[in-house]
Amino acid sequence: LSAGQPSRKRSHSSGGGSTLLGYIGIDTIIEQMRKKTMKTGFDFNIMVVGPSGLGKSTLVNTLFKSQVSRKSAGWSRDEKIPKTVEIKSVSHVIEEGGVKMKLTVVDTPGFGDQINNDNCWEPISKYINEQFEKFLKEEVNITRKKRIPDTRVHCCVYFIPPTGHSLRQLDVEFMKRLSHSVNIIPVIAKSDTMTVEERQEFKQRVRKELEMNGIEFYPQKEFDDDIEDKSDNDKIREMMPFAVVGSDKEYQVNGKRVLGRKTPWGIIEVENPNHCEFAQLRDFLIRSHLQDLKEVTHNIHYETYRAKRLNDNGGLHPITSNDTQESNL
Repeated sequence: LSAGQPSRKRSHSSGGGSTLLGYIGIDTIIEQMRKKTMKTGFDFNIMVVGPSGLGKSTLVNTLFKSQVSRKSAGWSRDEKIPKTVEIKSVSHVIEEGGVKMKLTVVDTPGFGDQINNDNCWEPISKYINEQFEKFLKEEVNITRKKRIPDTRVHCCVYFIPPTGHSLRQLDVEFMKRLSHSVNIIPVIAKSDTMTVEERQEFKQRVRKELEMNGIEFYPQKEFDDDIEDKSDNDKIREMMPFAVVGSDKEYQVNGKRVLGRKTPWGIIEVENPNHCEFAQLRDFLIRSHLQDLKEVTHNIHYETYRAKRLNDNGGLHPITSNDTQESNL
């Protein structure tokens, strides 16, 4: 080990062998990994899905405390709702505490906004699979990049309208069809439009409907690693779907500046757990499960796609020198 780090001490026994004594410093591997991650940074790709007007862009901006949504990057209020589902992504590099994160926010304008919403999930499913395909092609290249760019969707936040009744058929179909290819986190949008009792009843009804339809949302029960994980994730699953409120406006409350929504009867504080569950969603998404979302995407969803793709085609088509040059550009 280098200077300043714990040294190896050897004690020779009478039998001629040697015994290691003292502190070796194996746990410094954690510090080494931390330094390496801080140098290289990492990617996180989040998709937001739901009808227009539910505050998707505002919530993402509030989550990352930055103007990271598509609407923050040159969107105009005159922009019309598209006639078909479009996929638009915006990338930003966020730096905090010396750690760099390339955050990509994938928006889906037009989803659920038409009179006929048949198969409106197909462009989204196609986009998710295209990112898997892109990663797979990079992996099978003869001359691979040292670090393959990761555009795979690590998390899909699905916005449920706060109807107070039940899930719409569109909600059920979308989550059922995509839950096996992406980590879905359902949230009840604009939950301040319901009373506390209505909110609780609606959450229970949504959970029951998800279970009845066999829809698995993240964190999936089958991927709990151990008893501690299961215990933590069970508490999260009981809270889902998170009832959230988003806002990027600050107001003065009891001498403090807080993010909130102003109403005739007072300020709804976004980060106050008594007002909504935004703080719990942020802790879950960023503080405790961000790395796990990436690992489940790579080890489960991507592996499932990869195995199916290679089985169906008997392997990928041979990559020509032209393909290799293009992918390395």
